[in-house]
Order: sequence, then C-alpha cells, then structure tokens
Amino acid sequence: MPLRYLENVVTLAYDPEKCTGCGMCVAVCPHAVFVMEGKKAAITDKDLCMECGACLRNCPFEAISVRPGVGCAYALMMSQLKGREISCGD
Repeated sequence: MPLRYLENVVTLAYDPEKCTGCGMCVAVCPHAVFVMEGKKAAITDKDLCMECGACLRNCPFEAISVRPGVGCAYALMMSQLKGREISCGD
C-alpha cells in the first residue's frame, strides 16, 4: 500500500474533460493515484501523490497538471539522497 504524505497540499490537478482514456497516467503512477473508471481516468486519492511528475510527462492531452519537485515527498527523498537529516524543510 502506498504511503500518504501530507493532506491537502499536493499540486495535482486533473481535468476529466481533456481526458481521452488512454490510461498512460494509470500505467506510470508509482502510487496508483489514477484508475480507469469507464473510459476515463479518475483520481483515487490525491494525498497519495508524491508529485513525481510521471503522469504529467506522459499525458498526451494535457489533462493533468502537477508541480514536480515541490512537495514534501520530494524534500524527504532529497534529504535522504544527500545524506542530510530527513526534513520537509529542505
């Protein structure tokens, strides 16, 4: 089960009107934020999003927006990679 990070802070936005149902967001999201419901994608839980940007980079119809590299999850990963104290304030 993917981890939830902070509630109500993710920059992820999805426009179902632009979605054509290609399923790329479902295929590339490492935390299963997207699922297919009928012929369109839907968000399961925005708070699961780690703002990696994979969905944004792979949506050919610009139905998704997110600011990768700005979230707490990114800060935590960078703290660990750089050998610093793990912090959201990095």
